[in-house]
Amino acid sequence: MQEFMELGNEIPDATLNDIISSQKPNQCCVLVYTSGTTGKPKGAMLSHDNITWTAAHASRAGDMQPAEIQQETIVSYLPLSHIAAQIYDLWTGIKWGEQVYFAEPDALKGSLVNTLKEAQPTSHMGVPRVWEKIMEKLKDMCAQSGFMKKKMLSWAMSISLERNLSCSGSDLKPFRTRLADYLVLAKIRSALGFSHCQKHFSGAAPLTTETLDFFLSLNIPLYQAYGMSETTGPHCMSGPYVYRRCSCGKAVPGCKVKLVNEDADGNGEICFWGRTVFMGYLNMEDKTKEAIDDDGWLHSGDLGRLDKDGFLYVTGRIKELIITAGGENVPPIPIEDEVKKELPIVSNAMLIGDQKKFLSILLTLKSTLDPDTSDPTDNLTEQAREFCQKIGSKATTVSEIVATRDQAVYQAIQEGIDRVNMKSTASVQHIQKWTLLERDFSISGGEFGPTMKLKRPAVLEKYKDEINSFYKE
Repeated sequence: MQEFMELGNEIPDATLNDIISSQKPNQCCVLVYTSGTTGKPKGAMLSHDNITWTAAHASRAGDMQPAEIQQETIVSYLPLSHIAAQIYDLWTGIKWGEQVYFAEPDALKGSLVNTLKEAQPTSHMGVPRVWEKIMEKLKDMCAQSGFMKKKMLSWAMSISLERNLSCSGSDLKPFRTRLADYLVLAKIRSALGFSHCQKHFSGAAPLTTETLDFFLSLNIPLYQAYGMSETTGPHCMSGPYVYRRCSCGKAVPGCKVKLVNEDADGNGEICFWGRTVFMGYLNMEDKTKEAIDDDGWLHSGDLGRLDKDGFLYVTGRIKELIITAGGENVPPIPIEDEVKKELPIVSNAMLIGDQKKFLSILLTLKSTLDPDTSDPTDNLTEQAREFCQKIGSKATTVSEIVATRDQAVYQAIQEGIDRVNMKSTASVQHIQKWTLLERDFSISGGEFGPTMKLKRPAVLEKYKDEINSFYKE
């Protein structure tokens, strides 16, 4: 920091003032490269106006407070090369005078909770995979607890979830709910470093219903934000006063959102308009014209639906939409989420079936992470082992199950798939074949991008032999 401060002595004030006064709102302020989950990364040019406007207005839509009202405290731990962390950790912090703690480089390998306990943030943001990992860790700890602790936790969480689902957003909690929170849930939030946290945000990808409800049962509503690098981060926001379960909220005041090419179910491509929309892609005029139409609307490539009150629900990506050989459109995410909900041993699920006669699915099992590399190990998590015990399997590793095709586990998975199929409205959405992979998805394995988004084309290529085996005559 001292070296950084000394740089200021080397530049005369007049030179610095000239640099500052030469900046124009419509000039490029920062380049943010897209994650490349659907193709080659592109350099999104964000203007000074994009950055300053979004930092001020999107953050207020999420109820972030200026320092004179309440100093917000946050922890920065996500990559600053991505727009989510840039807007949330840096630009919003500068705008409102936040206190920002920078986590250790190994934050996502386990040290983050120590920083959270020290910092006591008033607001916290995570990508879905971060929230899922916290959930899995808590479930593992619960599985290792004694009988009475399990009973107490189950009682407290069920009361809290029931209350939050029946009157979400209400401060009127009956005695039972307050007691459950005081005796059990407040202690869990304290152990996570969330004692003073009033706002918990999630962005970059949709959350599963299981994750939303798990945190809701701890009295931690997760407020989803939705946008892209090309919208300077959040264009739609949830917050304490704009919340609907499973929705990513409404367009930030001053911005607009609409759907085009809607289908019979009301799903269409999500389009954005407003001062969040970027200048264009660096040296890619053709790609810019593809993205922004003549009326200034940015086409996201994502599918979603709007309810009557303007709340947006993201249902998938157009490029991820599976179009079967029979011409049927199948959005994969709802089916994948349903599989994970039915089978708590499953970590990741990826639906296959584009230009195919039927649907199939790749599954991975929940395994512990290597503390040094964060790579998945062969050992099942406590929750997965508990699942195995319940169905009569003694397996403790992924390889045991896959190598021996463990009868109890394979039968339980097939029964879970059958239950998912029974819930679907059309037979074209039935999963006919599945396989268990030997290793969970990871960044190092190439299945996830840096923000933990699933790279579907990479998975298709990596597991092409397994996929081809589904469709052999």
